[in-house]
Amino acid sequence: MSELTTIAAKKRDRAGKGGARAARRDGLIPAVIYGDKQPPLPISVEPKQLLRVMIREGFLTHRMAIDVEGTKVEVLPRDVQLDPVTDRPVHFDFLRLGAGSIITVDVPVHFRNEAASPGIKRGGILNVIRHAITVRTRADQIPEFFEVDLTGLEIGHSVHLSALNLPEGVRVVSREKNATIASVAPPTVGREAETAAAAAPAAGAAPASGAAAPAAGAAAAAPAKAAAAPTKK
Repeated sequence: MSELTTIAAKKRDRAGKGGARAARRDGLIPAVIYGDKQPPLPISVEPKQLLRVMIREGFLTHRMAIDVEGTKVEVLPRDVQLDPVTDRPVHFDFLRLGAGSIITVDVPVHFRNEAASPGIKRGGILNVIRHAITVRTRADQIPEFFEVDLTGLEIGHSVHLSALNLPEGVRVVSREKNATIASVAPPTVGREAETAAAAAPAAGAAPASGAAAPAAGAAAAAPAKAAAAPTKK
């Protein structure tokens, strides 16, 4: 299960863009805590605290406790806005978690024992279709990650959702009943696709010089048939 991390924050006097700009001028990152049928709470946090947590895998699935001037609020990160130039975070949204909150989150997938896959040993390529699995569960039951064992997987074989070891109270959300998570593709598939793409002529390209022109008789056949059709009176 996800580890609870605590960070400190302070209330912002003003909400909206003006309050957010003021927080950034002070070297802080503006954020807001919302949800659980309570009013939104604008806060500011120190960048170092959040950056340490943000770089971890599955940041958006990790519960956190935000200490807002002595009052702890249990939350889940839901959105991070990044500066388009520097890629540094400029705003965070946190979902307030009430007792027994049921939420939908994406849990990352880890693959292990690639060396024990005969298909990969023979040059097969692990084709990952789902890097994360969407689940619905209580906030205190979110798995850190799902682990997929590749032992014995041959070329052409696949791993499906049914192979996951789901903890109690965790339900997979998927349109497909037993969707594929990953498969081992033949080593030639990638090369054949590249060759076919290189050989295919560009759409709308003119025929190469020396290509046979349509036969004159064939070109004349269509208008001749049209002329021969009786006219309705």
